[in-house]
Amino acid sequence: MDRVLGLFRRQRQNTNVLRLRRRKNAANFVYRHLSKITTALLAVGYLWMALIPILPLSQLVYIDENALQPAQVNTNWNWQDVHQADLYLLQLEGLRDRNATSEQRASFIRDEFAKLGLPAATQRYTFVTSSGNVSGVNAYAIMNSPRTSGSEAIVVSASWLSELGEKPYNLRGVATVLALAGFLKNYSLWAKDIIFVIGDNYFDGTYAWLNAYHGTIPHNLDTDLLELTSGVIWNALNIDYSGHSFSHLGVFFEGLNGRLPNQDLINSLRLISHYTGNVPLVLYDHLEQHDAPQSSLLANTPEFMKRSPQLREFEYRTRNVKKHVSYQARGRPSGPHGLFHQFRIDAITLYAVPANGPHGFFALGRIMESALRTSNNLLERLHASFFFYILTTPGTFMKIGTFLPSAVLVGVAMIFWGLGQWVAAGWVQEFPAELQLQDKEDDSKAVNVATTTVPTVQSIWRPRRRPVLPAIVAILATHTVGLLAFATINTSWFLRNQPLSSLILFLALDFVSLALLAFISSHPHPPETAPLSMLLQSFNLCLASTVISITSLLNFSLAATLAVTLGIPLLCSRGSPSTSLVSQPSWSVVYSVLAWGWLFLSQEVETAVWNWEVLGVWFAPFVCIVYAPLVMQASLVSRSLFL
Repeated sequence: MDRVLGLFRRQRQNTNVLRLRRRKNAANFVYRHLSKITTALLAVGYLWMALIPILPLSQLVYIDENALQPAQVNTNWNWQDVHQADLYLLQLEGLRDRNATSEQRASFIRDEFAKLGLPAATQRYTFVTSSGNVSGVNAYAIMNSPRTSGSEAIVVSASWLSELGEKPYNLRGVATVLALAGFLKNYSLWAKDIIFVIGDNYFDGTYAWLNAYHGTIPHNLDTDLLELTSGVIWNALNIDYSGHSFSHLGVFFEGLNGRLPNQDLINSLRLISHYTGNVPLVLYDHLEQHDAPQSSLLANTPEFMKRSPQLREFEYRTRNVKKHVSYQARGRPSGPHGLFHQFRIDAITLYAVPANGPHGFFALGRIMESALRTSNNLLERLHASFFFYILTTPGTFMKIGTFLPSAVLVGVAMIFWGLGQWVAAGWVQEFPAELQLQDKEDDSKAVNVATTTVPTVQSIWRPRRRPVLPAIVAILATHTVGLLAFATINTSWFLRNQPLSSLILFLALDFVSLALLAFISSHPHPPETAPLSMLLQSFNLCLASTVISITSLLNFSLAATLAVTLGIPLLCSRGSPSTSLVSQPSWSVVYSVLAWGWLFLSQEVETAVWNWEVLGVWFAPFVCIVYAPLVMQASLVSRSLFL
């Protein structure tokens, strides 16, 4: 019996030894081929990003929530309601032509709601910002549900201004909301309260109303408390109709800080627009390839490429993805609807793409009625469909599993190289002293000895100390500098004196970078201690990889942008420098521009600061406190090689 137990113990020990050997061999393989593995991961990640618009990575959209039943009702919106919308439009144009104040416009809209028998009120608000105060007056009304207690609600909104179309005023959108209020109150089928909101300006009016409605008033907002409230808001539909008529209905869906609505809401609108309104639905204002007058990306290509349906389809998908990334990465909502997402409200903007026809109030009213009837069917919040997706066309989308790995692969490549630098910093390779003595002999004898003895001599790996604390101090210093830079651009002095203030701040930040470089160079580098630049690059790459990987789950567009802007520059920061010192200034300029060059984009900086102060968009503090310090750390690594 003891022999049998001993046999099993020996076999178990052999299994453990084999497992440890396999792990050791795998680690050795990865370390020996680390540069090849890193290059392969980067190439695959960047190639995957470039191929996101291709058709094989997408699939057809579908409705997950069976209760929606989109485009399954007979609509009652008719030409009499269109005439009423035209009458409202005439009065709104009169207010515009008279340069009516916000108070006068809101009072007019409130009175029109009251004439319809709806409880209506106004809301005054003021946002205090570094670039000046933003004030306005909102008007809103509530149509109470005849069938329920009013614990749930749907919002129909329009802003006074439009930033999407050629004309700055969203008069037809406001007229549509007023006409819908008069039309919808005639029916008793509504199971949810319907709230009509006309926000002043573009973003700030709607955001002030939402904060007052939910009791989350920020410190820089001075607003009236709402006289009228309803239940929990589930869905919201925002109308942007600034032109005379439209040919397509565009959908904008990106929300605050990269949030997206449940995809069922967009998919339902697509079916309603097609079957109820007979209006083609497009993403944003991008006409489909067969309707677009000229392809922008293929404008300078040969004629046979312009006629290729496959290339035109790829170009159309690429424009949609590019637009989506531009909105989501910066965290700025693509319309007032995006402000609702912060409060877990699924919302989209319906944008009437300006054209000479053939659609107008009639088609838009039918689509809005059917969309509200669809939302009225819900028994619970939308939850069955996707919240993380990329719409490549109105009818196709990408699941998170088909685009997320592209950014993660770049992050994996960066952390592999960072861990490789950490291992290399802890060991130094040395050769026996016999080789050094043999090198001093005559040339002929040295050649003979080298050919006979070098293959038999093994190098010795000796551990060395890693100066972790100075590297951590340098990293914390760069992020502190980023925090101070963010505080500076939020001052009224900086915003009033651009671009001079941008130049002063840029030079000051570059001077701070030189001071940090002097701090790094002040630490001696004895043979038994690893170079501080090697540890700094290791921590820099691991930190950047962590940021990209975490951000990819919250805002993929921002993570992909970081992977493109940080991947190669951070990996190459400790590359072999040229022996000529002429290259040192060029590398310094490259990293300085990459970190702080955006300061000279005055309009973008002012918009980002306004979005942070008014809407709470994280893009400005993220760039200053996270992105720019990571590039500064890479700059310190690169500059330290020339010392």
